[in-house]
Amino acid sequence: MRKLAVGIDIGGTNTVFALIDEKGNCFAQDSIYTRKYESFDLFMYDLCRGIQKLSESGTCEIIGIGVGAPNANFYDNCIHNAPNLLWKGKLDLGKGLIEKFHLPVFVTNDANAAAMAEMLFGGAVGMKNFMVVTLGTGLGSGIVVNGEIVYGHSGFAGEMGHIIVRPQGRLCGCGNRGCLETYVSATGIKRTVSKLIAKYPMASELRNVAFSKMSAKRLADLAHAGDQIAIEAYEFTGKLLGMAVANVVALNHPQTVFLSGGLSKAGDLLLKPCQYHMEKNLFGIFKHKTEIKISGISGNSGILGAAAMVWKFVL
Repeated sequence: MRKLAVGIDIGGTNTVFALIDEKGNCFAQDSIYTRKYESFDLFMYDLCRGIQKLSESGTCEIIGIGVGAPNANFYDNCIHNAPNLLWKGKLDLGKGLIEKFHLPVFVTNDANAAAMAEMLFGGAVGMKNFMVVTLGTGLGSGIVVNGEIVYGHSGFAGEMGHIIVRPQGRLCGCGNRGCLETYVSATGIKRTVSKLIAKYPMASELRNVAFSKMSAKRLADLAHAGDQIAIEAYEFTGKLLGMAVANVVALNHPQTVFLSGGLSKAGDLLLKPCQYHMEKNLFGIFKHKTEIKISGISGNSGILGAAAMVWKFVL
């Protein structure tokens, strides 16, 4: 009988869940629309029903359940006041899944799940020290030291997105100003474009694109086509990310920093300025010893990383 793990990726818009084997192959997948559930209990009911339906779709043995979610804590299997979820407070996600399925359950935040996916199924296979930076609506990071995710004292370590890079800078959703994710994220680069449009007089197709209609893909396409505003936006974004990575390298010296998420799909537009400014700002003994790469995960890193926790801890 085939052994499979359940991987769950809880997002602010959709929740995706799948059955994953030890090599990262997906055998069945489904999703539910997260935002339609005003009640966490109703969400859990439909999620469990969906998992049950998947597990009945073939002959298999489910060995455990892994979950990646915003503000999720590996230590207590709970979600804590996630800003992009409708439900507030401390949500005992792990307890509900254990009571329903009587299986081992592991919960962590989405960036740590991405790091776990990279470790077992991606470019970090065999690496002991690396980190993953997720560049989506916000900026998350999963840090691996000596082969283990860094959780810190309370379980919330690794929040690189909330390093202050510009004191009194842009207002962040966390309430502080100048956080890295207000500049280096899909949302942050859009804010940068708006400022550049106001600052420079050169022609740009971006002047005709509403803020709400601007996407990372469209921005990258325009940059590749030679749009100077788009190119400058990536240069500025890569510069701030590279400087921040240099600071983190001084603390834990990863072998490789992997970039994932929608903004990373710009490739060298972001990668080259990021690598350049990291090297420029590194403490001398670390120079030319850390590489920045695009993630080696081709599928959904959230569900793969969530399932990877099961394969790491159960077998």
